[in-house]
Amino acid sequence: KKLDQVQKNLKFTNHFIMIDPGDLKLEEPWKSFNGMLETGESFLSDNKDYVLKAIDAVKADDWATIIYTSGTTGEPKGAVLTHRNFISNVENSTKFLEVTSEDSFLSFLPLSHVFERMAGHYLSCYHGAMVSYAESIDKVAENMGEVKPTLMVSVPRLYEKIYARVLEGVESGSPIKQKIFNWALKVGSEYIDKVMNHKEISGILQFKRNLAYKLVFSKLAERVGGRIRFFVSGGAPLSKEIAEFFGAAGLIILEGYGLTETSPVISVNRLDKFKFGAVGPLLPNVEVKIADDGEILTRGDHVMVGYYKKDADTKEAIDDEGWFYTGDIGILDDDGFLKITDRKKNIIVTSGGKNIAPTRIENSLTNSPLIEQTMVVGDKRKFCTAVIVASEESLAKWAEKNDIQYGSYKELVGLPEVKELLAKEVVKTTKNLASYETIRQFVLADAPFTIETGELTPSLKVKRRVVLEKYGKKIDDMYDV
Repeated sequence: KKLDQVQKNLKFTNHFIMIDPGDLKLEEPWKSFNGMLETGESFLSDNKDYVLKAIDAVKADDWATIIYTSGTTGEPKGAVLTHRNFISNVENSTKFLEVTSEDSFLSFLPLSHVFERMAGHYLSCYHGAMVSYAESIDKVAENMGEVKPTLMVSVPRLYEKIYARVLEGVESGSPIKQKIFNWALKVGSEYIDKVMNHKEISGILQFKRNLAYKLVFSKLAERVGGRIRFFVSGGAPLSKEIAEFFGAAGLIILEGYGLTETSPVISVNRLDKFKFGAVGPLLPNVEVKIADDGEILTRGDHVMVGYYKKDADTKEAIDDEGWFYTGDIGILDDDGFLKITDRKKNIIVTSGGKNIAPTRIENSLTNSPLIEQTMVVGDKRKFCTAVIVASEESLAKWAEKNDIQYGSYKELVGLPEVKELLAKEVVKTTKNLASYETIRQFVLADAPFTIETGELTPSLKVKRRVVLEKYGKKIDDMYDV
């Protein structure tokens, strides 16, 4: 009935399909789902070579899709991507990532996001692998146990949550359990460091690593399904500390780098050539150069046609020689690994003239089990501050342990004891930063950042401008003291 009311206004909608009409009698333009299938079968019966002709008619440089950028620093733009863009990315990624028809993927990122579209959909289909779709973001952990994936593509948020949960479990354990865990982590770190640097592993180290895995790390492996060969991380920077932890535990995260406009992969680590804190060697047939101001430029078949109906933006992003300006700051090291410093637009320049990359600070903060999300502030300001989302689960356990009563999450984060607890955590997690990078003050968000409330993109990246608008008054107050 609702659709019938607006039907005349839907100028481009020609067909209306009801999945299960029951006893309802449908009239034009309505058709049942089964009726649609019958129409298709009849059409294909009369046009047996239609599908093959349609496939043959598609050319490599035809548009495949328009995918919109996440819009973390501005309005989203539609990147026009061709079949050549995706095929080049899939085939070149395959030369690095070992994927077979025996693999099983668990997908939970939206397919409107280019990372999941390419790596979780096109790449898996290219190899005939199985893909299972998680029921929701909240059920990913449960679904891992059900599906038992061999490969998984994710943004860093998932790995951060697993890491925080492990640390929380260790801290609440007995002194002997903590001692065993710390020993296992030390052994695992020594082992994976030798693997990463292609150094010989002694029999004693191999024995200790096997024991560490049996006593400690096998439990983590089971938690993620028990069959993971490797994870892939992209969409946002992964903390080096978290990459090292998973590596030590025998669960390699291959971090990669790319953008919507590059369909998306530019570089990715691989099992026989990886480096923590780097986003890997370049894909074959992908060119990269670093501009004088540190910006990463790339050229090749992976670069988009342009932005949909935005010629000026396209000319600004792609120069006459075909170089795409990524907007990211980074370096290529002597081993050919690409390292990302930060987004060019995210770089904070304090009123004292200090240049600060906020992502590194934010990663340090979210390594704490007590901190769920954060956003560093300080551009054109005297010092750095932050908007912090505390972990509701961790805080609830802390409140129960300390016999602290509260009614709601908002009430809990408003307690002075919680502010004091988080202040100590901020100091602890950022102790290795330069003095001008130190978080002098912070505000606790009233509620978690979510997609629904507008602070997160579908790929779980923080929309800085939205957070700045929402907490603008509280941020200003921190600088008025």
